[in-house]
Amino acid sequence: MEHVAREKGTSIVLALDPVLGKPQRLLEISTKILEKVHPYICALKINRQLVLPLGLFNGVQKILRLAQEKGLPTIMDCKINDVGYTNRVIAEYYFKAGFDAVIANPFVGWDEGLKPVFEVAKSKRRGVILLVYMSHNGAPEGYGQTVRDLKTEGNTLQYVAFAQKALDWKADGAVVGATYPEKIREVHSILKDSVPIFSPGVGAQGGDIKAAVKAGARYLIVGRAITLAEDPAEAARRIRDIAQNV
Repeated sequence: MEHVAREKGTSIVLALDPVLGKPQRLLEISTKILEKVHPYICALKINRQLVLPLGLFNGVQKILRLAQEKGLPTIMDCKINDVGYTNRVIAEYYFKAGFDAVIANPFVGWDEGLKPVFEVAKSKRRGVILLVYMSHNGAPEGYGQTVRDLKTEGNTLQYVAFAQKALDWKADGAVVGATYPEKIREVHSILKDSVPIFSPGVGAQGGDIKAAVKAGARYLIVGRAITLAEDPAEAARRIRDIAQNV
């Protein structure tokens, strides 16, 4: 992804989150948006709200093929969060469908948790991005809790522990909401440049582009501010330009 971002001069990851509708209409809307905005983005993220109505090996694969034609890496925002055997199968299916990376939740731990996901990703030369701090208002209830660190036996914040796991597990990215720039800054101080930060929440959720980038976000995940815009291409270009000039 880094080389695509560098070559295209953009750090915007499009979260393809169109409004509800019939599957055929959703597919049509999704492909039209991607056709319009691809010059201004460096990757594509898809959530289950497209996989459920379109099907993984039917409609979604058509979108993935279009993204590949445009030279865009693709991320499946499945937030993997189950026991190891199930996690492995989930990862295998998404990688088989053509995704380049998956997002996973470190709450389940490593042993018989996310270790199989990382093993599958490594064998297929794909990526794993970890949730560290989400972008919604309720994020502090889970990610902001004080927990006991099993290694140090001292207290720490949940998102700090997750940031350390992203570093220790050699994750390919860490998600920290753009709505919490102070958390981006703190996580960046842990990860440095070893693990890039992906920040969702720009636009519809109120995340500030400049604040997120200044705090250390390398990639901005943007959905509704682009997909629901009257002119998605212009919206994507404007966001790209603001991020470039920080």
